[in-house]
Amino acid sequence: MFKKVSASLLMLVIVFGVFGTLNAQEDKDYKMWESIMLTPDKTKLKVLADNMRKHNATYHTEDPYKATVYSISSGPNAGNIIWEMGPMMFKHNDTRPGEGGHDDDWRDNIMPYIKKMHTIEYWKQNEKLSNTSSLTENNSDHPILFIRYFEINEDHGYTMNSVFKQVSETLKSMEGDYPWGLYYNVFLQGDLGRHVATVGFYKNWTQFDEDIKFKEAYEKLYGDNSWDDFLDTLDDTFSNRWDEIWLYNKHMSGD
Repeated sequence: MFKKVSASLLMLVIVFGVFGTLNAQEDKDYKMWESIMLTPDKTKLKVLADNMRKHNATYHTEDPYKATVYSISSGPNAGNIIWEMGPMMFKHNDTRPGEGGHDDDWRDNIMPYIKKMHTIEYWKQNEKLSNTSSLTENNSDHPILFIRYFEINEDHGYTMNSVFKQVSETLKSMEGDYPWGLYYNVFLQGDLGRHVATVGFYKNWTQFDEDIKFKEAYEKLYGDNSWDDFLDTLDDTFSNRWDEIWLYNKHMSGD
């Protein structure tokens, strides 16, 4: 997951201690999503969309195998789509759809219209810090997702928990509805980074123009002039950050 993967066990404990703690605490009850990024054949988009809808409506309508499709509309991966399944646990992979036509349908009716399969990742939610209790099962209620990816600085990974805890506590202290989720990429990604992601859930584009006064709420909790210290810690903790906007594709999701 790091640009320079250290063989030091101590470094792994320091940097990945959050994952070990998370697994131990939520071993019996955690939420995770399988996420696949695909580049569609843009000359066959209608065929792919209709076939994907039929596939998901046939094999992926209920948890833990419920599928949701998003179109990436901004960032370095714009133009690609995300096929997502969950919430699930690893044990559900043992009984995931496969036989009974599922794999044949994916092979014959989906893959011919895909130019490239980029990543297959598993993202586990930090339920304690996330602020997603107001979300409904209807993705149309919050069809715009603001994804921010983080690469952890291997020399400052120990400050990551405190950074996200402060973000979580600030959002939860504010009046209004600000759903926000924190997710960890479960497996190593090498030079790809993508260690951690936060997700803001939006009802519409207009919300991006609204000032939610996050800085003011933060300083109310942590004191005057604490904002600059927070930004410095943020810069020290993460070596890289970038954003993507995902748009819920109701048709392809099979909903």
